Amino acid sequence: MKHGKKHLRAWVKILIAAAVLTVLGFSGYSIYRKYGDSQQASSSVQETASASPSEEPVTTSASMFMVGDGLLHTTLDAAADDGNGGYDFTKLLGRIGAIAEPYDLEYYNQETILAGDEYGIHGYPTFNGPRAFGDTMCSYGFNLVSLANNHSLDMGAAGTIASTEYWKSKTNTVSSGTYTSQADRDAITIHEVNGIKYAFFSWTYGMNGFENPSDQPYLVACYDGHTDEMLNQITEAKKQADVVIVAMHWGTEYQTEPSEEQQELAQQLSDAGADIIIGNHPHCIQPIQKLNDHTICFYALGNLCAAQYGLSRVEMMGALTIEKTVYKGETAIAIKDVKADLMYCYADASFSDNEVVPFSQMTDDTYTTDKGGVTLDHNAVYNQYVGIITEMDPEVQVGGF
Repeated sequence: MKHGKKHLRAWVKILIAAAVLTVLGFSGYSIYRKYGDSQQASSSVQETASASPSEEPVTTSASMFMVGDGLLHTTLDAAADDGNGGYDFTKLLGRIGAIAEPYDLEYYNQETILAGDEYGIHGYPTFNGPRAFGDTMCSYGFNLVSLANNHSLDMGAAGTIASTEYWKSKTNTVSSGTYTSQADRDAITIHEVNGIKYAFFSWTYGMNGFENPSDQPYLVACYDGHTDEMLNQITEAKKQADVVIVAMHWGTEYQTEPSEEQQELAQQLSDAGADIIIGNHPHCIQPIQKLNDHTICFYALGNLCAAQYGLSRVEMMGALTIEKTVYKGETAIAIKDVKADLMYCYADASFSDNEVVPFSQMTDDTYTTDKGGVTLDHNAVYNQYVGIITEMDPEVQVGGF
């Protein structure tokens, strides 16, 4: 009997131990699902959670749309003048705004500063545009705005500060590239969309011969002489963010091939941790390229709107999906569904009628490429410029918007 009781006690102990392990196992899984990304979770709990066969990956995504330079020549401003002291840019921007609105993130480069009417509305060579343009872009949902470009100091330091403050007032918009303090310039600010953490930076090669004042060196983010600062900023941001987006004002005007400097900088940016590089300045489109198996680089989107001729009227819109998957405490980020298409900045001969038109909505009578109003085969032009988009990556999808 004593021998039998010993066996019975042993089995009872085994059953109790098994029950305890089972409870701990489910408890660890529950904690892991909730705190799996937290450094506070103990290693023993994480190991228990990893062993659970029932955990499923959690995937979230955010869509992103992008267009190029908002360059407000005075003819565009005059065409938008509503005759009552205001401006109406809906005819110019309405078609692209309708395409952009469904996206979570919408990017463009505000090439012309928006310092306010008190600085006067100016065109080439020193620009200041109506704030109604920025208001219109925001009304379509554009919420990522690049401010560092060669025209950032066109109205002097005071104009740059006034323009920056205007963008700060847009609480649903993230802007980058011009700053009102050194602390703002140095800050690594992390934003979030659909559970995806991202950082956004904007840098320019220069400011048309102007320089930041010696007592305000923070005004415009110029990478000339500050490349290490730029790369370090990206590296630090990558430690905190899922995705780092960098807008680069670079390259050579009216060249459809990226320069050697652009390609070298793109590689450095990718190595530092940039996931999405959006380039501009040439006023024409340049190719798309994948770098390091994790970075997508749009070398130049061209204009969004401008009173220019020839290849500067053919423009690019781009889009992609950022996908975040969390599984067993590990986070994976994928840039997917990269695509692009062409649009055209239509103008009549006097630039009194202007409209940004996707090629998919064009007919031959809306395609003119020079001041003489020459009408061309828009399908032939489309095919020509698609070759530029895909030159460095033939797998990029064209169309589908």
